[in-house]
Amino acid sequence: MAETLLFNALREAIDEEMARDPSVYVLGEDVGHYGGSYKVTKDLYKKYGDLRLLDTPIAENSFAGMAVGSAMTGLRPIIEGMNMGFLLLAFNQIANNAGMLRYTSGGNFKIPLVVRGPGGVGRQLGAEHSQRLESYFQGVPGLKMVSCSTPYNAKGLLKSAIRDDNPVMFFEHVLLYNLKQDLPNEEYLLPLDQAELVREGGDVTILTYSRMRHHVMQAVKTLEKDGYDPEVIDLISLKPLDFDTIGASIRKTHRVIIVEECMRSGGIGAELTASIIDRLFDELDAPVIRLASQDIPTPYNGTLENLTIVQPPQIVEAVQKLVALKV
Repeated sequence: MAETLLFNALREAIDEEMARDPSVYVLGEDVGHYGGSYKVTKDLYKKYGDLRLLDTPIAENSFAGMAVGSAMTGLRPIIEGMNMGFLLLAFNQIANNAGMLRYTSGGNFKIPLVVRGPGGVGRQLGAEHSQRLESYFQGVPGLKMVSCSTPYNAKGLLKSAIRDDNPVMFFEHVLLYNLKQDLPNEEYLLPLDQAELVREGGDVTILTYSRMRHHVMQAVKTLEKDGYDPEVIDLISLKPLDFDTIGASIRKTHRVIIVEECMRSGGIGAELTASIIDRLFDELDAPVIRLASQDIPTPYNGTLENLTIVQPPQIVEAVQKLVALKV
């Protein structure tokens, strides 16, 4: 076991996959000599050369289109967005091209493409650098969506995403890059379509992902002292949702709280709530509670920024109120 920062875990995953498969390459702004905006590709150009760590112009639609074309011809591109919000400029290439070409070609083309980079609400990065693109892409057919939350799952999931023959949106949170964890020395891969049971419990199911996993676990420390027993699930796979894991938990606790950093309107929580009502309505002993970001552009002001996203005390209060409801 070796203690590893999350950004280094991602770097290890890319390094290992590039060494294993010469068709894997990385492209994006400053991914080569600069090493990426958060140093995920630091010094890899020295090992693999400038054509496998391809520095691109500031033209997201152009290099995303090039990545899709290269995936169609047998390469395995990894697009790094300097900030995930900038990839809205490549929405057409990701949605209409990457997401749909395998279907519209009658299966003649595979699109083994990973789109990854920093997103989420940082610390005073402003509205345009605080985007959560999972809500934008969840309705696009043909895309898989994965959100890492720890160094361990970041490495295992990215390796699996690179090997997948379908386009994968791989979401990283800008405030988790310096998270530390001991990683196995031997190779491992993690499934792209499974949630993680983080904590077993009986009172209430808390569904979360990305940075909010850590806010939830902060809240759990307080809740445990007060005698509450929440079950915590990290969704990881945002598309498709792992309803085997989700359903098993809800059938046990009969209460659900969804904690996300995405916006309340049209976010992952909205889709998750609708799916729970569709599939598991008779298992619920109380309404589904959603804790999500406010539907406003993220303020630059630090105090206001904190008020727009869910904080641990809100999670504690929500659990207390939901468990107190009588059946």
